[in-house]
Amino acid sequence: MNKRLIILGIIVLLSCFVIKLIWAGLKNLKVDDFHAAAVIFVVDSSASNQGKLTEQKRFLKQMCAQLDPEDQIKIINVSQDAYLIYEGSPQNSSGITKSMEAFTQFAPEDKGTAYGDAIKKAMSYCLTMKNEGYVPAVVVIGDLENEGASEKQIDWNTLPENIKNVKKYAPEISMMFLYAHPQKLDMVKEKLGGILGENKLVLSPEQNVDKALRKFIAAIGR
Repeated sequence: MNKRLIILGIIVLLSCFVIKLIWAGLKNLKVDDFHAAAVIFVVDSSASNQGKLTEQKRFLKQMCAQLDPEDQIKIINVSQDAYLIYEGSPQNSSGITKSMEAFTQFAPEDKGTAYGDAIKKAMSYCLTMKNEGYVPAVVVIGDLENEGASEKQIDWNTLPENIKNVKKYAPEISMMFLYAHPQKLDMVKEKLGGILGENKLVLSPEQNVDKALRKFIAAIGR
């Protein structure tokens, strides 16, 4: 009888020890905290950017293929005006292609680039999507040339403060600028680098966009 009690006691003690180890392991286990992203694309279809537009649209779709089905995207077309041409899943390749083919065709009567208006729209969408629980990001694809009406262009003196204000409500926001000349990208770095930081501001001319994509995926937490 005593022998059985001793064996039972040992079994109970070992069981308690094993349970304690399992519990400690579960407490220290870090679960992958996935947050869906909302990526706002700004695509330049103006005359000065037409030469690279086909390649840029192809790269945009390549980026979408790297996103999760739970993510959301919006595409803003930039020429003389800035307007939304697509919103929905990044996996809807057919819908994205149709929208871009329909609304990024060269129009000789459209003169100018409304980058300023486009980025204002993008920031507004970022705040809306942040309220919906998404991690917001903006990707600007184009040469960043200022053309046409000055009131529609980027005001680089006020943009940093505007980004700073958005960051108060969406601290994880990231931005990427692709395909512009290095001189333009250097100016972006100077204006926005101190606000967004190294990990949340991604810049690349056309020669290094593939590497920039990997950095951007990390910037949105993947």
